Amino acid sequence: MVDASLQPRLEFVTCASPAGLHRMAYWEWGDPANDRVLVCVHGLTRSGRDFDALARRLADQYRVVCPDVVGRGRSDWLANPAFYTVPQYVSDMVTLIARLRPARLAWVGTSMGGLVGLALSGAAAFASALQLMRPHAGMLPPGQGIRLDKLVLNDVGPRLETGALSRIGQYVGEPGEFATFEEAVATMRANSGTFGPHTDAQWADLAQYLYPEYGGKWVKHYDLALAQPLAAQTPEELAAGEQILWRSYDAVTCPMLIVRGALSDLLTPATVEEMLERNPRAQALEVPGVGHAPTLIADSQVDPVAAFLLA
Repeated sequence: MVDASLQPRLEFVTCASPAGLHRMAYWEWGDPANDRVLVCVHGLTRSGRDFDALARRLADQYRVVCPDVVGRGRSDWLANPAFYTVPQYVSDMVTLIARLRPARLAWVGTSMGGLVGLALSGAAAFASALQLMRPHAGMLPPGQGIRLDKLVLNDVGPRLETGALSRIGQYVGEPGEFATFEEAVATMRANSGTFGPHTDAQWADLAQYLYPEYGGKWVKHYDLALAQPLAAQTPEELAAGEQILWRSYDAVTCPMLIVRGALSDLLTPATVEEMLERNPRAQALEVPGVGHAPTLIADSQVDPVAAFLLA
């Protein structure tokens, strides 16, 4: 039985960007001496606490580590928002993994977190993008990757639909300040219909770390400047990034579980089919009644992910 009272430890690791040093927060569950590590990385505007239900389920088997990606949650904001990009997140995760020293490493990535996992596991193909970040501490040497035992891609793949990216980009940079937490929950609920059905308590759980209280107001937990590099992407850059991600995906050698919301506008059935054809290590799970992205709160979503990781 899962211990509902189980809570994580908050830790920090110092990372580097071309603009200087920053601290990345991470939430750690389970035995800190366990060298069987599961890293769970959230989506663009979410936080490491998105994975509480999955972490509680697996904390007796894994040391579960859920970072707040830089610019979000309890992590620092970057001095230069131009570096809110996947190569920087990869650099930070390499630094984190060096701190954790896992003997075995599994990865669950939702949306953006899945792209970071792809970049890490197929880093030989990703090395050209990472050269922009060198010689900063924690970078991958060219042509080398981090070996994963299992990889879960939650509603993301190498091909990202431009319509969904535009939809997501519309709200990322919008200010969010509310007089009460209930107003914050209501707004998040209205903007997150693609998450599918949730109870009132589940919506509150999803919102509580995304709208912390500051000065009597409940505000978005992330740097609104995240929107700047997203808005600056050109179609040519997106196309080049897709080719890099496909090469990374093709290079993955561990078992993969591709989770897709049946109503997702970011990850299409055609892309999932191509992913299954291109890499025989992949299997797919479709979540009915959900778009982008499954929240991994309900048992019906947690159970198959946990079973895959523990198989």
